[in-house]
Amino acid sequence: MRVALVYDRVNKWGGAERVLLALHKLFPDAPLYTSVYDKKKTPWASVFNVRTSFLQRLPFAMNHELFAVLMPLVFESFDFDEYDLVISVTSEAAKGIITKPKTKHICYCLTPTRYLWSGYDEYFKNPVLRLLSKPVVWYLKFWDKIAAQRPDAYIAISKEVQGRIKKYYGRESTVVYPPVEAFSLLASSVQLGNKKLDADLLDAERSYFLIVSRLVPYKKIDLAIKAFNELKLPLKIIGTGSETGSLKRIAKSNIEFLGNLTDKELVGYYRACRALVFPGIEDFGLTILEAQSFGKPVIAFRAGGSLETIIEGKTGIFFNEPNIESLTKAIKQFNNMKFDPKDCIEQASKFSFEMFKKQFMSAINNIAI
Repeated sequence: MRVALVYDRVNKWGGAERVLLALHKLFPDAPLYTSVYDKKKTPWASVFNVRTSFLQRLPFAMNHELFAVLMPLVFESFDFDEYDLVISVTSEAAKGIITKPKTKHICYCLTPTRYLWSGYDEYFKNPVLRLLSKPVVWYLKFWDKIAAQRPDAYIAISKEVQGRIKKYYGRESTVVYPPVEAFSLLASSVQLGNKKLDADLLDAERSYFLIVSRLVPYKKIDLAIKAFNELKLPLKIIGTGSETGSLKRIAKSNIEFLGNLTDKELVGYYRACRALVFPGIEDFGLTILEAQSFGKPVIAFRAGGSLETIIEGKTGIFFNEPNIESLTKAIKQFNNMKFDPKDCIEQASKFSFEMFKKQFMSAINNIAI
C-alpha cells in the first residue's frame, strides 16, 4: 500500500511533531507533504522525504500567519494520484487536500482549526484586529467547513477533539490516543527502587514546579506565572513562542525561562521537578503523560484532554476555574498531598507506542476496507 502523510507546516517542535514521528515508524516510506519546511528549526524532520508547496519559494514564507488566506490553495495544489492512502495530520488546512475516489484520505485530527472555532475569541480578542479580519475569517470558515467534508474518515486524538469534530464539522470520528513513545524508553530505564531515582524524588521535595509548553495565548501560561508570582514558589518554564517577551516581563525572580531544550535535557527537568503545571485547555496534552512517565503528578485545569489522562487524587489534581485564585488554591492543596510515583508511571504506560500502533492500524484497516 502506497501511503503519504500531510501536515500543515514543518517549522517547530511539539506534541504534533511527536505524532508525526510515531506515524513515520508505522509508515517509514511515506513522504511528508507540507506547506513550508524550515530545516534549521526542525532537525527531527530529517527522517522524512519532505515535499513542500509553492509557498516555500515565497519571501517570508516561514511567517505562516501572513499566508493564512493562501492555505486553501496550498493544500489543494498537491497531487496524490499515486497513493492508495493519504493521512493528514492537522489542526488547520491539511485536511483540505483533494483526492480521487481510488485514494483513501484519513484525517488524524489534532483539533478543528483553533483560531476559527474553539479559540476564535482568544486569537481575536483585540477589537480592531477582530473587525479588520472579519472578511478573511469568514472566507476561511466557509472553506474550512467544505474542506472538513473531504476526508473519507476522521481519527481524533482525544474525546475532547472528537466532540469538537462533531460540533464544528458535523463528522463522526474514532479516538486513537497519541503515544508517549518519545519518552517511554528513557522513562523505562528509570525504575522505582533505583538509587538514582530515589535521590531525584527526594530532591524533588525541595525542588521546582515545571511547565513544558509553547508560549502562545491559548496555553494560558500567563495565568500560571501570576499564580507563582503570588505564591513565590520556584517555577521553570521550558519552551518558546509568540508570548515569550510579554511573559518574561510579568514574571518575578522565582520564575526561570529555559527556552527550547533537547529531549535529553528535558528528561533531567522532568525527573527533578515536583509536578507539571498545565494551566490551559489542551486537545490532548502529551506533556501530561510525559511527566507521569517519570513518576511526576500534574496540576491541571479541569477541562479538555487532561480529563482523559489524569486520575484525580492519584496522578494529579485539577483546579476548577481559569483564574489565579483557583490555581493557587490547587497548588496549596497539592503541597499537602502525597502521590505515589508508581501510579503515575502506570498511568503513562497505558499510552504506549504498541497500544497506539494496534489501535491506529485497526482504525486504518476498518476505514480503508
